[in-house]
Amino acid sequence: MGISIREQIWELEGQTLSPRAAFSQYSLGRQKPQEECFVRTAFQRDRDRIIHSNSFRRLKHKTQVFLSPEGDHYRTRLTHTLEVSQIARTIAKALRLNEDLTEAIALGHDLGHTPFGHAGERTLNRLMNETGLDGFRHYEQSLRVVDFLENDGEGLNLTEEVRDGIYKHTNGRAITLEGRIVRLADKIAYINHDIDDAVNARVLSEDDIPADIKKILGGRKTQRINTLVISVIQNSGEDLCMDEDVQEAFNRLHKFMFDRVYTNDECKSEEPKAMDLVARLFEHYTANPDELPDDYKSISETQGVERAACDYIAGMTDRYAIRTFNRLFIPRSWSYDGEEKHSGK
Repeated sequence: MGISIREQIWELEGQTLSPRAAFSQYSLGRQKPQEECFVRTAFQRDRDRIIHSNSFRRLKHKTQVFLSPEGDHYRTRLTHTLEVSQIARTIAKALRLNEDLTEAIALGHDLGHTPFGHAGERTLNRLMNETGLDGFRHYEQSLRVVDFLENDGEGLNLTEEVRDGIYKHTNGRAITLEGRIVRLADKIAYINHDIDDAVNARVLSEDDIPADIKKILGGRKTQRINTLVISVIQNSGEDLCMDEDVQEAFNRLHKFMFDRVYTNDECKSEEPKAMDLVARLFEHYTANPDELPDDYKSISETQGVERAACDYIAGMTDRYAIRTFNRLFIPRSWSYDGEEKHSGK
């Protein structure tokens, strides 16, 4: 059959990538060894497995910052994930690192996020702690999704480099530069795009951003992202870094967003309702494990009902969680053939 397309890609990586890159030919391997693909490298297969997963599709109906937004242009976890992937690939390409690995990590980094964003995450963390278990963190759940929950309990069997990058995208230091790029791209994406959403929601305007920050980073979203990405590219070597002035301005922009948006009473006004909804679902399913779907019943039997309820709820989209809550707790009006019948009395 001759040399495979995969082997041709290996050769191309050897000729074009930086010595600091993660080469797919020398991947650290998978948890369960399997035969190589004729066409795709290991990292390309990981990317494809993530894109075709149920958890990836559900990201389109999971909150980013604004809960269940009515407008068409607010970010969801899916659009955020795609934006992180684009920023991360731009940096990886410029630094001659492995774009396929970078993309796979970026696409998988938020698969474990709960419905209702960090409000749902905080609620499940509290509930799991109260049961005596080790809390809940979305990056740990993302790894649990790809290792165990996807593919009918078989997991996606990803490479160690992708698993490591997913797990450490929020905390820790990834073993590859590609994983570290995703962690930085995640922050660049969410801060700038959260500004965009907050402006659309009229929570703030671009004019509210302090002038000294805009002077360094730029006055518009595209300018800020461009400044940050170029600074990373121009200043990174053995590790990733920005110019000192740019990094300091970026830190101040993050604090500004924390003060004006992430803790804003108007933005967070619906969060108590969402947190109560998640808590009620958790209480219901831990008390009634027989109502869990079959896949989660087996988790309940082997790993405990709390773990099963947590996995089930964490995988829900915002609207599915709301529908489930309504079905369980909100009375439905009685009807006959789709219409209410009256006695005439």
